[in-house]
Amino acid sequence: MTSPPLSKKDFEALSHFRYQLRRFLRFSEEVTHRHGITHLQYQLLLHIRGFPGRDWATVGELAERLQAHHHGVVSLISRCEKLGLVKRQVGRSDRRSVEVHLTREGNAMLNELAAQHREELLRLQGIFRVPGADELDART
Repeated sequence: MTSPPLSKKDFEALSHFRYQLRRFLRFSEEVTHRHGITHLQYQLLLHIRGFPGRDWATVGELAERLQAHHHGVVSLISRCEKLGLVKRQVGRSDRRSVEVHLTREGNAMLNELAAQHREELLRLQGIFRVPGADELDART
């Protein structure tokens, strides 16, 4: 079954959503840069602390969360480790795995940046939405 063709309103809704998403991402890039890290380093810290059920994550879990290749995430972890934001530990249950933990400095950096991101999301409340999502959902 093929979907019906998109209308002008559909394209406007999709464009508006991508615009709002890009505005938030640009905010994130700017605020993290002011704190001396990249937005990817911030995302790594966020995914470590925000991993469901624990305050650490494995390299593989972080690669999935970041939607990145394993070797790229290893390099990102190494850069954060040099900044004193994370530390690696041998896996507790599987010694072949590597657990990535935040350091005290990493936690402090994340607390400050996450609060700013939360404030920005709250400012965007009602603006950052998918206009016409109900109509798009009803057409499928």
